[in-house]
Amino acid sequence: MDNALNLAVIVIYLIVIAVVGLRLSGRQKSGSDYFVGERSMPWWAVCFSVVATETSVLTVISVPGGTYAGAGFGNVELAFGYMIGRVIVATLLIPLYRQEGFTSAYQYLGQRFGRWSQGLASVTFVVTRLMAEGVRLFASAIPIKLLLDEFGMNVNYGVIIVVLTIITVAYTYLGGIKAVIWTDAIQMLLYLGGAILAIVVLAGHVGLTGVTDAFHAGQFKIFDTDFAFSHILTSPFALPTAIIGGAIFAMASHGSDQLIVQRILSTKTLRDSQKAMIGSGVFIIIQFAAFSLVGALLWSYYGGRSVKDLGLATPDDIYPNFILHGLPVVISGLMVAGILGAAMGSLSSALNSMANSTVADIVHAFSNKQLPDQVALKVGRVMTIVWAILMAGFAMHFSGTTGNVYLTGLAIAGYTYGAMLGAFLLGRLVPRADQRDALVAFVATVIAMTYIVRNISIDVTKAGVATTASIAPQWLVPIGVVITLVVGGVMSLFHSPASQSDKNAPSSTNDSTVVGR
Repeated sequence: MDNALNLAVIVIYLIVIAVVGLRLSGRQKSGSDYFVGERSMPWWAVCFSVVATETSVLTVISVPGGTYAGAGFGNVELAFGYMIGRVIVATLLIPLYRQEGFTSAYQYLGQRFGRWSQGLASVTFVVTRLMAEGVRLFASAIPIKLLLDEFGMNVNYGVIIVVLTIITVAYTYLGGIKAVIWTDAIQMLLYLGGAILAIVVLAGHVGLTGVTDAFHAGQFKIFDTDFAFSHILTSPFALPTAIIGGAIFAMASHGSDQLIVQRILSTKTLRDSQKAMIGSGVFIIIQFAAFSLVGALLWSYYGGRSVKDLGLATPDDIYPNFILHGLPVVISGLMVAGILGAAMGSLSSALNSMANSTVADIVHAFSNKQLPDQVALKVGRVMTIVWAILMAGFAMHFSGTTGNVYLTGLAIAGYTYGAMLGAFLLGRLVPRADQRDALVAFVATVIAMTYIVRNISIDVTKAGVATTASIAPQWLVPIGVVITLVVGGVMSLFHSPASQSDKNAPSSTNDSTVVGR
């Protein structure tokens, strides 16, 4: 009966969030409304949406699991690096995007280098999103499967993934970016509130003695001050790795990834965009602290027993397991709904941004056509469904993976984030560089990073504990940036400085898709 009530709570939540999202978004009448909400969204809602978009289930279940497994409050340390990266993006890149009236981050590459650079970056973005969101979507199925198993229903991950995708597509397809932002804001408040509730319940169980025991066991350790070079290179939470690597990673994820940039561009003014960006960094620090505290208290609650002793497969199962067995009925259902909210928030954001990039970048780059606004709306909706189907397929592929899904997501980003951020920096720092330099540097970087990620062990199995032949995921983006700048910079020395006439039908402010104009 208890599990039936929990299941009922989850079903009701899924229905309500879809209806609320559609009601708040209203009727979408144009491509501009569908993709950037006519640039009318309040900054605080966008701030919450950014947090929900990047948080997903990877944070909700993996940060507590990582803390339990020995990472301590290392994710809070990493969040400080993320904050530095956001401040740089808010200062240097957002003013550029707003001044030019872009709806896509990659329109800058089209303006600076040419439409082929814009198209290549966009294709890279959607492929990376398919892989990364596949991991996130699979992670969201973990607590649902646990709940259904408790209810005696043996449902496989594939069925859960398909159902989640269908529900999310329902409001994303009709409501566009407005539905995405408003539902993200609600879902963020739900899962963060769930973490606070879990902290209260756990603190009541373990008491001051349990907190003290966790502190002495290193569960509350924030800064890893081992400055040995090998440790810095391999540990995800070594101080230089977290701060420097985290800052550069945030510059890529929040300055050159359409997933985040699209939300920032939906605000009313430049200052609102900057407040949303920096405010999201503050909330990420608070979030990481809250979920890390959950992990530390869980360590005391379970007496520091190993994952195997608890009868679980990975540390990612610890928090969902507590939600199902350590909380009162209905409350546990709401907590699972909060985890679902995180999953649906990141999924809906990815689908809308991928559809936007398809219309604003890929169609324009490879056909050099300007889509009328109504056509852009129709194409955007069709591509929302197409990307949803492909993403569900990728999620089923990743359902066979094990290990810490949060660090797995970082490793996937390592394939392309360095190339994307490097292309933006090449355009800003190397005036001589032209489109050929950018294209060759971009492709060379992706190839090099694919080799590094696939042939050098990336620590995704033990949060904070590196293997002897591994590299911390946070260093992947800086390595990619360096490769892009070196290759592009060297190539630029062998020709005259780039000029507007060198570009192949560049996507400038006057030669871009009408979406958002």
